[in-house]
Amino acid sequence: MKLGKTLILGDSYSTFEGYIPEGFNPWYFSQKVDYTDVHRVEQTWWYQVFQEEGNTLLRNDSYSGATVCNTVRPEMSVDTSFISRFDRLVTDGFFKENMPDTVLIFGTTNDSWTDAPVGELQFENFTAEDLLKVLPACGYLAERIKTVLPNATVCWMINTELKPEIVNGIMNIANHFDQEYIKFDHIDKQNGHPDVNGMKQIAAAVIGKAQGK
Repeated sequence: MKLGKTLILGDSYSTFEGYIPEGFNPWYFSQKVDYTDVHRVEQTWWYQVFQEEGNTLLRNDSYSGATVCNTVRPEMSVDTSFISRFDRLVTDGFFKENMPDTVLIFGTTNDSWTDAPVGELQFENFTAEDLLKVLPACGYLAERIKTVLPNATVCWMINTELKPEIVNGIMNIANHFDQEYIKFDHIDKQNGHPDVNGMKQIAAAVIGKAQGK
């Protein structure tokens, strides 16, 4: 898996103030805060990854608190979900001028934390009701990316401490659509989010995957 030109679809783990689309909520900021030791963009996992030669970040489409499915946090709009944001990129014509080689999906953390309905594995014929559930929404996203970006490599990044049925479901979905995944066994965290060392661990795993290690 070579990264090349890359789109990130993410949540708080992949945010940083000023480096995500305007209006998107960040979790990491340049000013020092007491809930994390990450306060420089250079410390984020994705900044480290895209310092590697041959890797270009087309867009960091990450929104703090976002779920993959359309069962979102009460204070958030359904427009923030991963599937809504990807569909909006398609509708807005983003891919007409920006064709990624790789799509990195780092999500389902908020789906797991907020107890969104998990649902069952599903690979086609999705209804609006289906997309309120985690596994059908992941199946929809995998199928949608494969259809819109048939030549892109897709890699799911699977967080620690997720519900086992979500972890197993993502691996099954990735295998079904010939997509890649990275399953993390440990990430150093503060308040449920990667700290400086955790960011290094994530970056190392992504770079290793890209290098075939």
